[in-house]
Amino acid sequence: MLRIPARIATLFSGLFLMAAPLAAECKGRNLFADMPADRLARIEAAVDAVPYPKGNYWRATRGDEVITLIGTYHLDDPRHMTTLKVIGPEIAAATTVLVEAGPVERKQLLDLIARDPSKIMIVDGPTLIETLPPDLWAGLSKALEMRGVPGLMAAKLQPWYAMVMLGIPPCAVAQMADPKGLDGLVIDTAEAAGVPVQGLEPFDTVFSIFGRLTQAEMVSMIRSTLAIEDQAEDYAATLADSYFAGKSRMIWEFLRAVSYDMPGFTPEQVDAEFARMEEVLIATRNRSWVPVLRNAAAKGPVFAAFGALHLSGEAGVLNLLASEGYTLTELPL
Repeated sequence: MLRIPARIATLFSGLFLMAAPLAAECKGRNLFADMPADRLARIEAAVDAVPYPKGNYWRATRGDEVITLIGTYHLDDPRHMTTLKVIGPEIAAATTVLVEAGPVERKQLLDLIARDPSKIMIVDGPTLIETLPPDLWAGLSKALEMRGVPGLMAAKLQPWYAMVMLGIPPCAVAQMADPKGLDGLVIDTAEAAGVPVQGLEPFDTVFSIFGRLTQAEMVSMIRSTLAIEDQAEDYAATLADSYFAGKSRMIWEFLRAVSYDMPGFTPEQVDAEFARMEEVLIATRNRSWVPVLRNAAAKGPVFAAFGALHLSGEAGVLNLLASEGYTLTELPL
């Protein structure tokens, strides 16, 4: 059942939204629906405290430069078709479409993994059985078994890839052979219109990103993810609903609030860990994307599509563009 090469590029992109397609057998509920009002208010206040906290569809202009941006939900959902009807004409009118990983980058990534399986598998040295604390390995192996990964194979996964797999609820694994998401629909639309599609970053960025994390940080992230394993479907449903409401930042602050309640963590430790994750997994990439967006915009109108969580925050793409003199306008969906 494990088909690592076939889905690595999509899974990496999906990590930052921790999303999964909600198939008919997935029965998750929106956790915000019955959350106590005071807790919900604290999460909303944390969201509102950052620049550009809401909205998926924006236009950045500076002189003659025009960049149209859509924050994406990387995996499949029928609600994408409504979005596509709105953004389709903008894609067709662009000089260039920029995405996290275009067809060229995806092929390069898959080719590299085929040549060098050690990028995602432990082929030499101690396995996860030997490197993870026993209780953590027990929880991880059980969770991966539920996703169709037997224990011996799970033990040989690189820790970062094991963590990514935890972002898929067991009920949705069967749907993951070749998810398209809004990113894939944007690429298809651009190719049908004859608009060039380019990646925002090198194809091997995933490895340099996770290479910055220490073993202790990786262990902490796996442990935090396993802490919500029993509600995986609910978190997936909450995320999807938040995204389509233009409020993807809500899930980030919700997870922070949940982490505050975990035993053995102080709020200061949680905030430091979240700041570190945001810097390594999101902000560093955002800063590298802005020159790519700017250079492409100098040649004509650009349409850019990338995970919605990259839009908000001090180091979010929108705020970075604003700091370079672009005027930001939210567009209706």
